[in-house]
Amino acid sequence: MSSAEEDEYEALIQFLYMAPIGLMQTRMDGEIVMINPLCAQLLMPLSPDGELANLFAALESAAPDLGHRARSFEPPRGMICNALHLQIDAGVPGRRDAQILSVSLLKLDSERLMAVLSDVTRSVKRDRELRQSRAWMNTIVTAIADYALLSVDSLGRAQCWNPSVSRITGFEAEATLGRSYAMFYPPDGMLEQRALDRLHEADRTGWSLDEGWHLRADGSRFWGSCLIAPLHQAEEATAEERSYSLIIRDISDRREVDEASRRSVLRDHLTGLANRRAFFDAAEPEIRRWLRAPRPLSIVVFDVDNFEAVVDTFGHAGGDAILLDLAASLAATFRAVDVLARISTEAFVVLLPETGLEGAAAVAQRLRERVAAANVAVDGASIRHTVSAGIATMDASVVDLDALLERATDALCSAKAKGRNRVEIWAADPARAAPESLGA
Repeated sequence: MSSAEEDEYEALIQFLYMAPIGLMQTRMDGEIVMINPLCAQLLMPLSPDGELANLFAALESAAPDLGHRARSFEPPRGMICNALHLQIDAGVPGRRDAQILSVSLLKLDSERLMAVLSDVTRSVKRDRELRQSRAWMNTIVTAIADYALLSVDSLGRAQCWNPSVSRITGFEAEATLGRSYAMFYPPDGMLEQRALDRLHEADRTGWSLDEGWHLRADGSRFWGSCLIAPLHQAEEATAEERSYSLIIRDISDRREVDEASRRSVLRDHLTGLANRRAFFDAAEPEIRRWLRAPRPLSIVVFDVDNFEAVVDTFGHAGGDAILLDLAASLAATFRAVDVLARISTEAFVVLLPETGLEGAAAVAQRLRERVAAANVAVDGASIRHTVSAGIATMDASVVDLDALLERATDALCSAKAKGRNRVEIWAADPARAAPESLGA
């Protein structure tokens, strides 16, 4: 190396270490070659063994698909992912926001990657609040003729009706009055208690807004937004006196753009299921609802048995096929209101609102049996595989989502220790868990 090249290299190293953002260079398999102090500070708490040797290993719990993204990126150079937000933990409701890291990954050439990391916890919170404000304004001023408006009582039942309801949903007055507004959602898309939760949220914050699939009278679906706002002063009205304005808009024309954005930020790159950040975003409100008004709420963690052996035998293609098959089985087994996500390389999680231990165990057992009976074809080979599962349910001793997830993970470890291909229920006393085990 010439003197000029050495000087240039030293300048690059100095820039790398002094940069106000986390920077690192890795090999294509994620092995870290250079890393600056800020990047190390962000990654060190995530490293399972306390060492920083591989980027993909350090981020495995938050971004299990990052290695797959790098492997499947075909251009000789370019941006693999740009400002991908990774949720690191659930935070503590009312005390500490969930930590969010932003990760950008650039392919420099066939052998090198460059990663940029930063903590965007505060900016994500501000952006979420801004999006909510914009959504409110868009609901009010955009396409003002394209809405269905009705009022509902304190139980969510339609009190009055106007022709806009028929124009957007096809439901006439006789089919609407006296029924819960959950009728505008697909079956199991809006549980009765969830419908009431949205009214309570409107009382606390002044409004409640969601987007998702809605149902027309002819059974067809459309992508819509549903805004609920109180028509009373919450502190002055009795339960019987409370009423709410409900506005449903057909925003199907926006869905393709919105879904593309949502997939890039909140979807697992391989399976298409929600990623870790999306899981926490959807699950945290369920925990807060439970803390205000306890009712059944359970969580199941699934893990592919002997996954490393599958990859060793059939390669990454075989491992990917197994994960895709499991994702499809999860989507076919659980309800629309259940929160499904991939949270690590071979681990998936499901949060089940309005579901106790018995119901969670039954559906987890169905999933286990479905997977065990399936054959997955890869390059002419047929792969048989199984999953293990751990279940936990909310109770007064659970303080947050992380604690609930930890209990389910403990039960999963018990299922693995007892031979795999089984479902285990968490118990404070491990000796009590044995009668609740569900094996093959």
